[in-house]
Amino acid sequence: MPSEPFPAALYVVSTPIGNLGDVSRRAEEVLRAADVVLAEDTRRTSILLRHLGISTRMVSAHEHNEAGRAPLVVQMLREGQRVALVSDAGTPLLSDPGARIVREVVDAGFDVVPIPGASALLAALVASGIAADRFTFQGFPPRKGPERRAVLEEVAEQPYASVLYESPNRLGKLLADLAEAAGPERRVCVGRELTKMHEELFRGTLAQALERYAAGEVLGEIVVVVEGRSGDAAVEAETDELAGRALATALIGQGLSPSAAAKELRRRLNLPRNEAYRLAQDAAGGSVEDP
Repeated sequence: MPSEPFPAALYVVSTPIGNLGDVSRRAEEVLRAADVVLAEDTRRTSILLRHLGISTRMVSAHEHNEAGRAPLVVQMLREGQRVALVSDAGTPLLSDPGARIVREVVDAGFDVVPIPGASALLAALVASGIAADRFTFQGFPPRKGPERRAVLEEVAEQPYASVLYESPNRLGKLLADLAEAAGPERRVCVGRELTKMHEELFRGTLAQALERYAAGEVLGEIVVVVEGRSGDAAVEAETDELAGRALATALIGQGLSPSAAAKELRRRLNLPRNEAYRLAQDAAGGSVEDP
């Protein structure tokens, strides 16, 4: 047992995601006992500390200065200080900075103590109505390019839920891309302004969500929970894959160019563009031009 309630260590403290009443008693005690609070945005954290009547010194620790802050934190711990790490809201390190600081503290042999609490991804997941026994957290998806396509395809293919964060001005684009990748009838829950006065949880299909959010202005923090692919859909996909491979091989065998075979696959089987070109490429045993 430690000689004091909060010995020198790095405390990773979860803070409210909107409703200040969600701060835990333990989190409040740690923030009060800390010698310094590392804050992603000291202006936002100061609102919470003032609400709690806490005057602990704050030091900024965000994505642009984290590399320099990490050795400073290690030095503080060597001096016997208690350091609390918080993000703007929720649990630090989940799409927030702090991972490098935690890693260097661990490598230096000091304790890292988690102080659990609010989490936007868990709040949306458990209220979504979508099976939550297994899920993948994708964070903020890439904005474009092959990295974005890879994330969308993973969400579409996996048999369990996916949780994503998104900014309000890009929500419509994300829902449209998800509908194209996973199908418009895939179930989704869009959480907005969770725990706040204007909290909203929209549950429906991707097509319905797109209709709800594509037109008007969207405000607030956004969490999107996408249902996993059903077993029947997975079997159907496997059947489509076999049919696509067989047709692609036949088309190439008839002398069609890989590009022409891909176009024919899209026409006959209504396959997505990328899938048709992949099957044609595999059948041809080489590269396929994508005009």
